[in-house]
Amino acid sequence: DQLTLQRDGVDGKNIYLYGEGWEFGEVANDARFVQATQQNMAGTGIGTFSDRLRDAVRGGGPFDEDPRVQGFASGLFTDPNVSPASGTPEEQRATLLLAQDQIKVGLTGNLKDYSFIDRTGATVKGSDVRYGGEPAGYTADPSEVISYVDAHDNETLFDALTLKLPQGTSMEDRIRMNTLALSTTAFGQGVSFWHAGTENLRSKSLDRNSYDSGDWFNVLDHTGTTNGFARGLPPERDNRDKYPYMKSLLADPTLSPQPAHIAASRERAKELLEIRKSSPLFHLGDAKLIQQKLSFPSAGPDQAPGVVVMRLNDTVGSDVDKDLKGMVVIFNASDEAAIQAVPGAAGASYSLHSVQASGADPIVKTAAYDPAGGSFTVPARTVAVFQAK
Repeated sequence: DQLTLQRDGVDGKNIYLYGEGWEFGEVANDARFVQATQQNMAGTGIGTFSDRLRDAVRGGGPFDEDPRVQGFASGLFTDPNVSPASGTPEEQRATLLLAQDQIKVGLTGNLKDYSFIDRTGATVKGSDVRYGGEPAGYTADPSEVISYVDAHDNETLFDALTLKLPQGTSMEDRIRMNTLALSTTAFGQGVSFWHAGTENLRSKSLDRNSYDSGDWFNVLDHTGTTNGFARGLPPERDNRDKYPYMKSLLADPTLSPQPAHIAASRERAKELLEIRKSSPLFHLGDAKLIQQKLSFPSAGPDQAPGVVVMRLNDTVGSDVDKDLKGMVVIFNASDEAAIQAVPGAAGASYSLHSVQASGADPIVKTAAYDPAGGSFTVPARTVAVFQAK
């Protein structure tokens, strides 16, 4: 921050610093020195990657013995696979509702002091929502988090969904879940991070750690001809123990997307970015402003499993977007259409975002708003953005 144009040729305050921020090993819990961990970075303006939203969206964690553990965007409870690893239906429902709270915290920019109603009906702060033994919310400012659902480490998003969704899931529905997963970063406050090629359904043939796997498994085809899936079993290093789960999937020709599938995924991902860019409401940039304008109307123990409703209200406080009164974003990860009533939305002028209304996905175009009851209908496996002018 002390670098200046006059003296150093660069404005240091416009340089964004970020790192991984993980807490592990012999230096865990500041055992040998004060580390640049996620929680220690609050108030510094330095960003760290958030595993909270990543795991809530994908399901499980990168070191699970059974890689089929499901999450919000991979069918947990609403579209279960054959693995017992996700637990009983009752356990799956409880895990899913916790994941929805973790996603809500992620959508705020992982703010530790953001207050909202959780899955139990209690008013909590982001730091009260648990991620393992740690707080889900740990930032003081949205710039201090990088929200992502896949990166160079661990399986790509496509590969994670391949492992976790029921094997018979159609490619069209896989594209829908890929888009839905990406939307949790695209429509959140803070920094949104996408792995190169994730919009193209990029695969590393289920490789969990491809740093030394060569171009064969790390292929990134910008022509959209192949996504890299089913190039064979990935190297034994870091993968051999997962071979029993991989073999039948890699041998299933229906799991290899065709160029038309890749093109459809890319267009829908592009639309997410166009929507994010379309309004400053997705870039509030201040914790107090986020608390004032961003809310989650569908809350408490009776909320729909697999559905997150986010409202951005520009009729309160300063006018952030001169063209809009606000937006309602509904993330429906379930396998059924969702009807969500939003308090205060009756009699308004909500309509489907123009990007989606004229976009490449015919299903999202059936999403609807009922002004009489202030309710929104969103198809299965779909994220829909409604705007009020």
